[in-house]
Amino acid sequence: MAARILHRLRHALAGEGGREERAHGGSEAEDFPESSELEDDTEGLSTRLSGTLSFTSHEEEEEEEEEDSAGEALGEPPQPTGAAAGAEDGAEWGPAAERGGGSLLTRQLQELWRRSRGSLAPQRLLFEVTSASVVSDRSSKYVLYTIYLIRSGRFDKAPAAIARRYSDFERLNRRLRCRFGCDMAGVAFPRKRLRRNFTAETIAKRSRAFEQFLSHLHSIAEIRRSPEFLEFFYLQDLRAAQRLTCTGMYREALATWANAYRLQDRLGVCGSGRFLLTLAGLAVCHQELDELGEAHGCCEQALQLLEAQGSHPLLGPFLQAHVHLAWKVGKDKRRSEARLQDLREAGPPLQQQPTLKECLIKEPLE
Repeated sequence: MAARILHRLRHALAGEGGREERAHGGSEAEDFPESSELEDDTEGLSTRLSGTLSFTSHEEEEEEEEEDSAGEALGEPPQPTGAAAGAEDGAEWGPAAERGGGSLLTRQLQELWRRSRGSLAPQRLLFEVTSASVVSDRSSKYVLYTIYLIRSGRFDKAPAAIARRYSDFERLNRRLRCRFGCDMAGVAFPRKRLRRNFTAETIAKRSRAFEQFLSHLHSIAEIRRSPEFLEFFYLQDLRAAQRLTCTGMYREALATWANAYRLQDRLGVCGSGRFLLTLAGLAVCHQELDELGEAHGCCEQALQLLEAQGSHPLLGPFLQAHVHLAWKVGKDKRRSEARLQDLREAGPPLQQQPTLKECLIKEPLE
């Protein structure tokens, strides 16, 4: 009897101990109930990141690891996959492996820039219609558009401006289409209207259309270098300045020469014959207005442009004017005198050459 009771007691104690062990083991498992879920989520997150960030090159992954160690990384790097995982396992990971997608992309971008650089304008030029006014004279009525030429990223103290009417734009469009038919195929031009040409809506639409028209023309290298396009901007000013100079209206002529100078500067044609003529006009007008320092500066700029040219119709007149002005303002004139001496030995007597003003008046501007 006592033995039977002792056996039951041992059996009960053994059962309670097992339950306590199971309960204790369960509590340990419940201390971190999310551990299995966290492992699953981490694995799933790694799989998802390796898929969505597959565009990241091996070179970028290595850079991110280095930046992260220095405290410069923006966030956690993606889990390594593919070649990156092989690098952690001891696979090859060095300069040979770095010549992958990142380097290829860099080479492609560099090649694209080299090809596109030649077709882009050297400097972006903006054309802005700042005003439009209706002009009525005895025989006609038209709208005169004022366009500013603005270099992007620069502040221009004095604007370069032109005033043109619809017929001027139409003439330019016609001339360019005759010479550059293929290039002009995609260039839009506003059509002529028979009615409502002077309404505010029509003028506003044409103003925007002319801005886009000029910008499109300037973006085509062959067209923006053509005489037809360039002379559309400054030939009228050159003719007007020449007439004013011939009639002795030097103050008015000076302002027109100066605007022609700015127009050619914006268009990037400061080495042309027209630009030298513009400098001659500025020098003559400044000299006639007793602004000798400014006249001397114009001659110096012209002689710098003529430095590489052995002979030019304006070289002798500019040298003579520079020597005279340098003596007046107390500047060094020895270099110009030496060049004048070389001209005397190589060509006709300088007494037979016209002065700068005579060259300016006789120059045909067609």
